[in-house]
Amino acid sequence: MSYMAYTGVLGFATPPLNSSRKSKEFNKDTSFSCCSTSTSTNEQETSKKFSYSRASPHVRWPHLKFAETRDNSQHNMLYSDVKDAIKVDSDEGLVNLDENDEAVQVFDKRLSRNNVKKMNKLALKRAKDWRNRVQFLTDKILELKSGEFVADVLDEKMVQMTPTDFCFVVKWVGQVSWQRALEVYEWLNLRQWYAPNARMLATILAVLGKANQEALAVEIFTRVEAAVGNTVQVYNAMMGVYARNGRFAKVQELLDLMCERGCEPDLVSFNTLINARLKSGPMSENLGIELLSEVRKSGIRPDIITYNTLISGCSRESNLEEAVKVFRDMEVNRCQPDLWTHNAMISVYGRCGLSNEAERLFKGLRSKSFFPDAVTYNSLLYAFAREGNVEKVKEICEEMVEMGFVKDEMTYNTIIYMHGKKGQHDLALQIYRDMKSFGRNPDAVTYTVLIDSLGKANNMKEAANVMSEMLNSGVKPTLRTYSALICGYAKAGQRVEAEEMFDCMLRSGIKPDNLAYSVMLDVHLRSNNTKKAMSLYNEMVGNGFLPDRTLYESLLRVLSGENSEQCIEKVIGDLEELHGLSLEMISSVLTNGKCYDFAAKIIRLAVMQGSNFDEENLLSILSSYSLSGRHSEAIELLNFIQKHASGSQQCIAEAVIVIHCKAGQLNAALDEYYKNNNLHSHNGSFAMYESLIKCCEENERFPEACQIFSDMKFHGIETSANIYQTMAFMYCKMDFPETAHHLVDQAEVKGLPFHDTLICTGLIEAYGKVKQLEKAESIVGSLRQRCKILDRKVWNALIQAYAANGCYEKARAAFTTMMRDGPSPTVDNMNSLLQALIVDGRLNELYVVIQDLQDMGFKISKSTIILMLEAFAQSGNIFEVKKIYHGMKAAGYLPTMHLYRVMIGLLSRGKHVRDVEAMFSEMEEGGFTPDLTIYNLLLKMYTKIEDYKKTVEIYQRIQESGLNPDEETYNTLILMYCRDCRPEEAALLMREMRRLGFKPRLDTYKSLIAAFCKQLMLEEAEELFDSLKSEGHKLDRSFYHLMMKMYRNSGNHSKAENLLVTMKESGIEPNDATMHLLMTSYGSSGLPVEAEKVLNSLKSSGSNLTTLPYSSVIDAYLKNGDFDVGIKKLVEMKNEGLDPDHRIWTCFIRAASLCHSMSEATMLLNAIGDAGFHIPIRLLTQNSMSLLSEIDCYLKKLEPIEDQAAFNFVNALEDMLWAFERRATATWIFQLAVKRNIYHQNVFRVADKDWGADFRKLSAGAALDASLEGLPESPKSVVLITGTAEYNKVSLNSTLKAYLWEMGSPFLPCKTRSGILVAKAHSLRAWLKDSPFCLDLELKDSPILPETNSMHLIEGCYIRRGLVPAFKDIKERLGQVTPRKFARLALLSDEKRERVIRADIEGRKEKLAKLEEVGVMRNKKFSKLSKRKFIRRAVLSEAESGILN
Repeated sequence: MSYMAYTGVLGFATPPLNSSRKSKEFNKDTSFSCCSTSTSTNEQETSKKFSYSRASPHVRWPHLKFAETRDNSQHNMLYSDVKDAIKVDSDEGLVNLDENDEAVQVFDKRLSRNNVKKMNKLALKRAKDWRNRVQFLTDKILELKSGEFVADVLDEKMVQMTPTDFCFVVKWVGQVSWQRALEVYEWLNLRQWYAPNARMLATILAVLGKANQEALAVEIFTRVEAAVGNTVQVYNAMMGVYARNGRFAKVQELLDLMCERGCEPDLVSFNTLINARLKSGPMSENLGIELLSEVRKSGIRPDIITYNTLISGCSRESNLEEAVKVFRDMEVNRCQPDLWTHNAMISVYGRCGLSNEAERLFKGLRSKSFFPDAVTYNSLLYAFAREGNVEKVKEICEEMVEMGFVKDEMTYNTIIYMHGKKGQHDLALQIYRDMKSFGRNPDAVTYTVLIDSLGKANNMKEAANVMSEMLNSGVKPTLRTYSALICGYAKAGQRVEAEEMFDCMLRSGIKPDNLAYSVMLDVHLRSNNTKKAMSLYNEMVGNGFLPDRTLYESLLRVLSGENSEQCIEKVIGDLEELHGLSLEMISSVLTNGKCYDFAAKIIRLAVMQGSNFDEENLLSILSSYSLSGRHSEAIELLNFIQKHASGSQQCIAEAVIVIHCKAGQLNAALDEYYKNNNLHSHNGSFAMYESLIKCCEENERFPEACQIFSDMKFHGIETSANIYQTMAFMYCKMDFPETAHHLVDQAEVKGLPFHDTLICTGLIEAYGKVKQLEKAESIVGSLRQRCKILDRKVWNALIQAYAANGCYEKARAAFTTMMRDGPSPTVDNMNSLLQALIVDGRLNELYVVIQDLQDMGFKISKSTIILMLEAFAQSGNIFEVKKIYHGMKAAGYLPTMHLYRVMIGLLSRGKHVRDVEAMFSEMEEGGFTPDLTIYNLLLKMYTKIEDYKKTVEIYQRIQESGLNPDEETYNTLILMYCRDCRPEEAALLMREMRRLGFKPRLDTYKSLIAAFCKQLMLEEAEELFDSLKSEGHKLDRSFYHLMMKMYRNSGNHSKAENLLVTMKESGIEPNDATMHLLMTSYGSSGLPVEAEKVLNSLKSSGSNLTTLPYSSVIDAYLKNGDFDVGIKKLVEMKNEGLDPDHRIWTCFIRAASLCHSMSEATMLLNAIGDAGFHIPIRLLTQNSMSLLSEIDCYLKKLEPIEDQAAFNFVNALEDMLWAFERRATATWIFQLAVKRNIYHQNVFRVADKDWGADFRKLSAGAALDASLEGLPESPKSVVLITGTAEYNKVSLNSTLKAYLWEMGSPFLPCKTRSGILVAKAHSLRAWLKDSPFCLDLELKDSPILPETNSMHLIEGCYIRRGLVPAFKDIKERLGQVTPRKFARLALLSDEKRERVIRADIEGRKEKLAKLEEVGVMRNKKFSKLSKRKFIRRAVLSEAESGILN
């Protein structure tokens, strides 16, 4: 506990057991932060006195029933006053009442404080009388107005006064107004009514000391000192003036002067000296014991006041150790502690955070015969308030009231301080209002505590209101009040208000202290006001205050930005002269203040003087030079140090490394690091390793960083928490979470715990990536043991780890824990739950989880909806995606550009052309501008559906939009030209693409080569193929296969053989497919013998043969008509131990479908029957329905086999059954193939009432089956996609047209796309209704097998054999004709057809002759052709219609 009322005590050597000590005690108890309660020089002039009515015993101990001995108006009188009165009474009873004699007698005799002599009756009567006179004159003087003078009262001589009476008048008046007391003193001197005496001088010095009027006291002491003589009381009073302000040197000087003049110091002198020392600065170790020893050396025994003064000083500084030492010394020397002592010890325990010890001492007071007073309770109250123990504070207050005490100002101040420290500003304000409502007057401490707590909470508006209330109540703000308000404004960034408050403090006469100057200097520096900052700095230094190092660095930083060299030099001079800093310390301050040039000069000076310099500062200077491009200056400085400083080679090498790191030159830094062996043999600096590691982290060179960190640990360099954290993060990024976790544990063992949860989050994420969820859970578990509520980032990381591994149940459990324990889950947590289901493939449960979340009160956000939409989009579920999309729009969430990309990408992959076009239009209507990604998706879609016209339109839009095509655009366009059989344009586009710096994909090259091969453009294909090899592209086997197919189709077998050699030289071994291609090339050219030679070479090489090469040879013989040889090769294969499979069966079935006679077909089918496969021959000779189950089982076996085994097998069966009029069986097998997904559903489909079919890759028979199935209910059109390619020399396009046109169907070739037949719905319905061919479309099996094949392959057209003569005649003589015309001509007899064709030809000639005569033949020809669709322009004319009709 801090007792500050020792000035009077030390001045008059009386035990201070009054309220003054308690008031002053609290003033120091509440000294925290920028808020203190020490007053400045003039603060007591007009301030409202703090009324603390705890001086009288009957008030301090109400339960002891003391009688009140004094009037309430005198409760503020110090106990020393009463003691002085007692001494006066006793003196007056012993001495003559003459004025001059009395003064000398009283101060010359050294009376005992404890022995008061009895007064006679006359003296007692005189004593009561002088009190009345003194009180009467005091009241008269204090009633004077400001314009009236003391002389007006004293000159009237209303009462007779002795010099002793006047001493008390000065003293009593001084308690209210030191100005009036000084005026009385000066009036007495002017009137010379009495000779100057020591008592009067000591009295006025005490009054001026209490008012902090040190200058006036010194003046009076100096002026009258010689006349008074050497009196110990006068010296003690003057030392008390100095001691009040902590002027220990002055007190020591005065004490020495006493000894020189032969005036022996007493115990009061030493007590005053001790008080001054304790106030002058912090206590050093064993200071209390040393001061006690000094007292004892003077032959004086320390008393209770001495010990109490020391313990009070320890309390002010919260120095428990020194307080305990003094207390033990007190017990050893048998000085009995009083209540004051125990109160001080309770205070020091409370200030040091030992509230339990304070309470223990409090409870032991009664056992020592002490009764706690108000000071005791307030000291204990502060001990628990400091810890924020609200319950205990409340309990002590209740006990205090029960004991008869009332909450006083000190109590309220303590409670306000407690709530302010806890940030409970509303409660603090409420206590403040309660304090006023209960009649307690807030003092400067109260207001200062409130303002300080509000300022710390940035509630400056309320703090300003409290300041206004303080001024309105008449309480003058102290220095700490202003400092608290200035600090608050500065913290809130209200620099103008802070400056105004500082000026207001100056105007009020309060001089700033070091804190006020420092805060205002910081305000000016933060606003970069250099002029004001330097002005305030000069004023601050001039008044004896010095900024701390941090403030100096900030000042230098601002000055360096202004290039104020003169000011910087002045600051450097102050650092050297005023602070006495060494050159090394000055260079450090300059470096931190970014005055690198001045710091470099100081380092040069230190080197020249042989002094040490800080290597870290040198590295900072060099780094600054490097970052600003001043490399030459950096090198010059290094050379200077190397020349003049010994043993600095390692430092220079490290500096170079740091410079490179700061400049971002990591490679150069690493080269320098590995080049200098000294750095590995000796310990490097921490800054070098830190710079290297940080630079490696920035450049993501994690392995190098790990190596450097290992070197750092090997050389024993102490690692900081920052480096540990950086390395842990790097190991997490490298997917080594165990190593990172080990580093974190090491840091905690070394006392470097990571309070930031970021590292824990990184560890959890890393463990999640490597699927070590148990360790991630252990981290969360350890964190939950340390803190009650985890950071939301930790939960997010754990749930995301579960989500990444598809652990929905665990993620849901963590989510539930968050809801129970906090913090509450966010949208990210909900999305992670859904992500867990998505990763686990449980998309069907997403809606269930969404419903659960909504039932729990969570609102489904847009990001959650988009997450679901993207999940279904990734799975290709167009239906769910469209449902979610429309639901999102209905909920008011507008689509984003990203969402449009997802939707268009999904719909384009699903070939939902109309939906894509609608989405594209919606996007444009919504104000979104399509980007290149959207256009590329459209290009891909139109290319896939072979709508090349739309593809070109999209490309034109890209160019019109000002977008630059990228690699994806060019690759798609090249693919489009290749599929459209326009390889020349594709080649031109590829050249343009490469000119722009884009690299085509290998698939793009492959497509272009395939297009060249399809068009048999051998030279172009070979040129492109050779260029790819020369450029170093790694071509796979498929490129060689393409070239071999081209050589096969062109009949160039020698090149195919040479390509095989080249393929082997390139390191690609031919496989069965390669040899199959070579053999099929021989077979398609009618050279089965050459194919057999290839087979024999494979046998001789010892290769493990499969049925594929045998099937190639057998197929070659069968296609060449050598059926016997083919059957022989089958038998040979079986004899060699190789069982025939689906390839062999397919070859024989396909050959049987092309046989001219039934006998040949039966021979081939019996051959495979003998080999163990009877299904084909049984389909022709037995009831087909009974075989369907066997066929189904066989197809089931073929489904998992590659190379489309089931597809090729069914195609061959369909052709064979159509060839020999088993068409119902063909239909059943076709439907079975569709059911088995051998033929995909797009063979015939009904979607949005638009019937269409894709027959590509079907055999002719399968296509004929498919073309006669379906329900054309569409109001628009029917589409048959046949393609343009030939399979096994059969063109589906030609075959279907021949069949359908023979029946007069309305299917016509598509105008914009090749390989497509289109029929308008109304035309198709009319044809189906009226055509005699459509009366019965049911396909039936012929009851008797035909002797010859009913189908014939002619020019790629697999048609009915009876239609062959008419087909040849029409095509050769008329060329391409309309379907209706073809049907009418085909159904005519040979004689009638001849006449019609002849008439048609003659009519054409006549028509052409007439058009030539008119001169408009060309225009009308093109006009007519534009009206007639799908007729070859070079052949047809209007005459055809007239002739046929």
